[in-house]
Amino acid sequence: MSLCFALLDKQCQNGVRICRVIWVLGHYIRRQQDPETFINEIKYIASDPDEKYFFNVTDEAALNDIVDALGDRIFSLEGTLGYNESAFLMEMSQIGFSTHILDDGILFGMVGAYDWEGGVLKESKEGQLKPSREAFEKEFPLELKNHAAYLGYTVSSVIVGDWRRLYVAGAPRFKHKGKVILFDLTPEGDVLITQALNGEQIGSYFGSEVCVVDVDQDGITDILLIAAPMFLGAGNKETGKVYVYCLDGDGFAPNGTLHSQKKAQDARFGYAMAVAPDLNHDGYADLLVGAPLEDDHQGALYIYHGDEYYIIPQYKQRIPGSSLSAGLQYFGRSLSALLDLDGDELLDLAVGAQGTAVLLKSRSIVQINVSLSFQPHSINVIQKNCHRAGRDSACLNATVCFLALSRSPGSLGTYFDMQMGAMLDDRKILARALFDYNSQRQTLMGVTVRVGQTMCYTLPFHVFDTADYIRPISFTLRFKINDTESGPVLDEGWPTTFKKSIPFFKDCGEDDVCVTDLVLQAHMDISGTRQQPYVIRSPRRRLAVEVQLQNRLENAYNTSLTLHYSKNLHFSSLSIREDAQFKIECTALSSNSHSCNVSYPVFRSQSKVNFMLEFEFSCTSLISKVQMKLVASSDSVESEGTLSDNSVQLQSIVQYEPDLFITSDSNLNRYEVHPTRTVSEGTGPEFYTHFRVQNLGCYAVSNLELSVNLPAVASGDRVFAIVVDAFSHNSSGVNCSIVSDLSKLKSSQRDVRPLHPEDMKKTELLNCTSSWCVEVVCHIQQLLKGQTALIRITRRIHDNFFRQAKFKAVTIVGSYQLSARESSLITMGNAALLRETVLEVLKGRSIPISLWILIGSIIGGLLLLALLVFILWKLGFFTRKQRKDEDENDDN
Repeated sequence: MSLCFALLDKQCQNGVRICRVIWVLGHYIRRQQDPETFINEIKYIASDPDEKYFFNVTDEAALNDIVDALGDRIFSLEGTLGYNESAFLMEMSQIGFSTHILDDGILFGMVGAYDWEGGVLKESKEGQLKPSREAFEKEFPLELKNHAAYLGYTVSSVIVGDWRRLYVAGAPRFKHKGKVILFDLTPEGDVLITQALNGEQIGSYFGSEVCVVDVDQDGITDILLIAAPMFLGAGNKETGKVYVYCLDGDGFAPNGTLHSQKKAQDARFGYAMAVAPDLNHDGYADLLVGAPLEDDHQGALYIYHGDEYYIIPQYKQRIPGSSLSAGLQYFGRSLSALLDLDGDELLDLAVGAQGTAVLLKSRSIVQINVSLSFQPHSINVIQKNCHRAGRDSACLNATVCFLALSRSPGSLGTYFDMQMGAMLDDRKILARALFDYNSQRQTLMGVTVRVGQTMCYTLPFHVFDTADYIRPISFTLRFKINDTESGPVLDEGWPTTFKKSIPFFKDCGEDDVCVTDLVLQAHMDISGTRQQPYVIRSPRRRLAVEVQLQNRLENAYNTSLTLHYSKNLHFSSLSIREDAQFKIECTALSSNSHSCNVSYPVFRSQSKVNFMLEFEFSCTSLISKVQMKLVASSDSVESEGTLSDNSVQLQSIVQYEPDLFITSDSNLNRYEVHPTRTVSEGTGPEFYTHFRVQNLGCYAVSNLELSVNLPAVASGDRVFAIVVDAFSHNSSGVNCSIVSDLSKLKSSQRDVRPLHPEDMKKTELLNCTSSWCVEVVCHIQQLLKGQTALIRITRRIHDNFFRQAKFKAVTIVGSYQLSARESSLITMGNAALLRETVLEVLKGRSIPISLWILIGSIIGGLLLLALLVFILWKLGFFTRKQRKDEDENDDN
């Protein structure tokens, strides 16, 4: 048997550890083999010179002498501590287990340093910065030094808001749950830990991989992602999880998690992560996440898109390893997205798998603008110009032009193929127009488009005689890019359907040019200024706009009214006020704009139409201003001098009155003070007052404040009631504070004229003007639609105060009021009215019992007892039967 030992010496030579190699030749000698080749390899491993650090022995027994000679120069191989043994410091540090490139150097992870507790090292032009084990003691206590936290398993850095760089290091084995720290490293090597993020599940390997994302690419880190690839999910499978942290000041706050597809399987999602600078060319960085164990260890790659300052949680694309090669294993174990490997100016992806690397080519993204024109521009069925299917017809040519614009670099001049489909009169049962190619209402053809160049195609069609000359003929165009491996893809959300209508011939006089003059007038039924805003309250949550549109000159064809309105409005309906001969149809352009066709196809000369637009106020978007812009236009000609009255802008400042309902009830409304109770019973029982704040409106209300004032202290600092506590039963976002300190109450309630107990004969009321009141303030963080905040205040009555006072009955009246902190947008209305809570206190009377009444009661009781005994005696109740009679009864 042959043995080879690599021994680490405690002494350094020029900063390099000495490696002593012992080669036992017993195996070769016994088998008479030539060990020359292997001896040369061992000498290469040993430190120089070989005469000092290379030991050649003939048998295993000689090892004992070598160990005695080297003595304490040999470290324990397992790193354990015991008698005459040493611990590893940097000997097994594994510097470079992880690396991160910095502007001024390189940050190295050292997972094996300090007995595998781990550490970091920064190498720069100024030299090395190697923090000591004690530098991380704040988050890695020294008493846990033998627990192998693996600090430095992964390293990175972030740039926070003040352009300060913080270093990031993961320790996936810390307390078996994992930890990630963010720290600053001074030029002297001192460590300042600014934040520590801890894992939540044992064995999840939280912090084994971190990824820093500058989504908007402004130089400031927006997202910190921390992977826990061995996180156990459904079915106790290693599904994995990626934790998302968003920049919040100088630190990072949790903002959800990323997951693989919803399937109970081993995935190790997050085993590898990488930032792709911009895959979809929207200006935001994207994210790659590997899951090498998915699909029975074939693996998968997930692609997430960035948007402004965050990562969209739903993955945009999943690439399974099985779709690339049937024999691929552990696809997604490593990732890179930094190079253009094929020279097409598009970022390519490199994905690691078992024994191979897969290169994925990214495809360019195009936006296709479509223009559609007709020649002639209108359908003249009176003057037919062609002959089709044995009939005179009106023939037209539709010209479809495609202009492909690339969002990706390097795509100019690229050709790609598409499928184009066109349909005439799609909403008619019987078609009024057919294509010349196939005498059908629809056609399908392949076209070629070049990026950056307008490509046009002609589709001839004809129109037969029809009774419907008013409604135009619709022309609907649909297209899609052929799915090829190398061609571009259409931008997400880009429309693939284009629709236009061909009107029938217009009556515009001899010059065939209609010159019109549209006049638009509109006003809202609400009006509000900054000094006096209009208040939106239930049940009227609607806005009406009276509109008048007039045509003072020639016919206006294809007249339309475009509405743009603020986000706090929803378009509800349109109703024509007077003449029903006009028809107005509206379609939505976006969530806050509509386009309405007015008397299509022609809005005739000298016509006038009055109609009303109705809007509902939004329940989700609350803003302080209502804005609206109405623009009238047509296909007819209108001179520049008359265009000023074609648009109207409306505006009103508003406030919102939430539909809040506040009530109070108590389990004690009347309390009687008993004068005969002992001194130990100086306070009465606890009783509760519940305050209910209900949101009956359609939107959430934030930052509400419930103020409750409860009478408590009379003249001479005599306390007659106390507030025990105040809290919310059902809402986590409610915080209550109690102000009961008498000095504070006196300073804030200067107008109080406290009542003396001797003066209670003259009054029947105790309130906040005749006594000092305890103040209870409850802040309601948010009250959602339909939600109720239930607040309970517990109180006690001091009986001694009322026993000493001379009164028959007194009413303790407290007050409560609801207010809003955002007064500029929210007005409370009736909810802000001052309300009262009432407790009536009665004083019981002590009634003495006369001595003669006691004596008379005793005598009466004795006489009643004697009468009862006499009656029982007469009835024979006390007479015993004779023995003879008993024997006779037994014989019978």
